[in-house]
Amino acid sequence: MKNKPKQARSEAKIPTAELLGILKPGTQFQHCPLCEFFLFFTFLCPSYNLAMQTWTIQKLLNWIKEYLADKGVDSPRLSAELLLSYVLKMKRIELYTQFDKLVAKEQLNRLHELVKRASQNEPVAYLIGKTEFYSLELNITPDCMIPRPETELLVERAIEFLRSRPTTQFVCDLCTGSGCIAVAIAKNFPNATIIATDISDAALNVAAENVEKYQLNDRIRLLRGDLFDPIVPELDVDKFDLIVCNPPYVSTAEYEKLDKNVKDYEPKSALFAGVDGLDIYRRIIEKADQFLKPDAAFMLEIGYAQGQAVRELLEESSAFTEIKIEKDLHNNDRIAIAKKISS
Repeated sequence: MKNKPKQARSEAKIPTAELLGILKPGTQFQHCPLCEFFLFFTFLCPSYNLAMQTWTIQKLLNWIKEYLADKGVDSPRLSAELLLSYVLKMKRIELYTQFDKLVAKEQLNRLHELVKRASQNEPVAYLIGKTEFYSLELNITPDCMIPRPETELLVERAIEFLRSRPTTQFVCDLCTGSGCIAVAIAKNFPNATIIATDISDAALNVAAENVEKYQLNDRIRLLRGDLFDPIVPELDVDKFDLIVCNPPYVSTAEYEKLDKNVKDYEPKSALFAGVDGLDIYRRIIEKADQFLKPDAAFMLEIGYAQGQAVRELLEESSAFTEIKIEKDLHNNDRIAIAKKISS
């Protein structure tokens, strides 16, 4: 046992030492079998005597970031911050104000399992049970899709439309999943009354947690069923001022090419929408005008190259005007917006 600290100090001369906060920052990390062996036995192997190691927050942040980067994980720095702040029960900013704080062995044991799973492409949001969307912290589980930053554009346009109208607005959120869209709209537009539907009981349980978290139970009703099916006209609401939806829209070809962290972990029912990815759009557009007031808005998130196809579906319905396709910051098709024709 007395020889182990000396061995660790001599091995610290290899480039991996920077990850432990020993080498000067800027030393380029070089992948090699010896590095992998060293990293495994100093951190990821629970049988190794972790009490022999001194781990500060700074050392762990650097180590996890480099390890996840070496494994090809997206946003390794952010992932490291989220995992570490979750285990330590700290805010991300507090990691940087307490750089020199020592991490207890029990926390290291918990962290090593999470880092291992993250390195195998399991989404960090599922590992920590929460994610951020539209500046809101939301609960999340593998029962529903992880909200994407791109969907915030849909929420932004919905809020802009609602704020242009003077009275209480009735909103329908189809395929609500975690409830991210409904909760974000309700939090940012107090005059919205929302019905949110989903076919999955498990997803609605997550949505209910998020509705409760922000005390929106009196303004958001969650209904289980397929698209419009659970909505009873006149009993629930006569007509809506806005229908918003982020439906499944991944085609067969696209589904086979999805990243491992999406295809292997997120629910297929929240992603896949038939051979061309348009199955759900067809069903929604077929009935949407029956649930909209004249001059109401209809907003859909769409796939990166589905703009023209969705525009044609809206035009063929003869129920909508002012149809437009908006691109996101990456210049991909992202949302379709239309107005119900006034009759």
